[in-house]
Amino acid sequence: MKNLNRWVYAIIGVITLLLAGLVYAWSVMSKSIGASRPDWTAAQLSMTFTMVMAFFCIGCLIAGMMAKKVSPKIYIILSGILFLAGFMLASTTGASPATLYLGFGILCGLGAGFAYNAVMSTMSLWFPDKQGLISGILLMGFGLSSFIIGKVFAAVTPSDGTDKWQATFRVLGIIIVIVMVICSFFFVKPEAGYNPGAGEVNTGKMATMPTFWFYYIWAILVSAAGLALVSQASGIASQVGTTVSDGNIATVVGLISIFNGIGRVIFGGLFDKKGYRFTMILDMIIFIVAALILVLALVSGNFAFIVIGFVVGGLAYGGVTPTNSAIISDFFGRENYSMNFSLINTNLLIASFASTIAGKLYDASGSFMTTIFMMIIVTVLGFVVSFGVRRPKNK
Repeated sequence: MKNLNRWVYAIIGVITLLLAGLVYAWSVMSKSIGASRPDWTAAQLSMTFTMVMAFFCIGCLIAGMMAKKVSPKIYIILSGILFLAGFMLASTTGASPATLYLGFGILCGLGAGFAYNAVMSTMSLWFPDKQGLISGILLMGFGLSSFIIGKVFAAVTPSDGTDKWQATFRVLGIIIVIVMVICSFFFVKPEAGYNPGAGEVNTGKMATMPTFWFYYIWAILVSAAGLALVSQASGIASQVGTTVSDGNIATVVGLISIFNGIGRVIFGGLFDKKGYRFTMILDMIIFIVAALILVLALVSGNFAFIVIGFVVGGLAYGGVTPTNSAIISDFFGRENYSMNFSLINTNLLIASFASTIAGKLYDASGSFMTTIFMMIIVTVLGFVVSFGVRRPKNK
């Protein structure tokens, strides 16, 4: 497999993350699940997304800690098995959300984390000269998953109050494990010397550096803005588009995923050309613009603003993950990238509560305007924190 063109590895990485990223399709999935369980609150449903994001981080962290002992092939196969088990278990959900939390939240979350770390730490090794761009391309698959799988899910699983979503979950689990096993054979690293590690910083030293923690806090804040939008997108669109069909709502929500994927490639390339400071500031500006457009949508009731807001919001959220990957590689080197990258991704353990908080705010206010205000507040705080991020002078 090592004689293949390096872009083949990039394609396999995108396919793998396309499947692993389906956890971001929760906003669409939750409509069908919520319709079949009308006695569940928005906060109860949102807790599922919080859990899947939290265990995604835990899975990523475990894979990083064991990267030098366990082959990435094993993690990809294990990821497929966890997705299969998770969807099968979630498909048995009854009156209580407990099995949904365990299946989709915990097992699928862990599977997504294993795949995410294995892809980013293995496939990016083939592109030492294009760290920002390859991060964006790989993560494009993760971002587009919500649209592609969300559209398929919405098409075959209408939110008609029945349990048709359970059968869809079982089919998804089977498809994922088959494709993951096939993809696992392509998870090989380049020969020694292909990506020399100069100026390396190990995880322990990185964790003592103020610039890491300033960036970590920034990542929490902007990720919270993105996750609040992603988790509540379907509800926001439905609140404005009261006469819009479920299929069209799913399409519009999917715009976040499409432009998330596009944003990842754009921001990854910008990182390589313009550097971290320009990339971070531009990302936050776009977040604020997206939030203001959504405020207009909720105030005016004009669904066109929802479409524009989701496009801009998708671009903004797309800028976060490739910046995480590229800045860890750029600031702290490649030798310890797997563990360093998994540590920065634990920001989602905290940021994931944004979806639950947004759900509670909606339960309390009856309006998604609170979600938008929350996005604005955390992004403004991100501007303040970003001034503490500095390239290490002496690694």
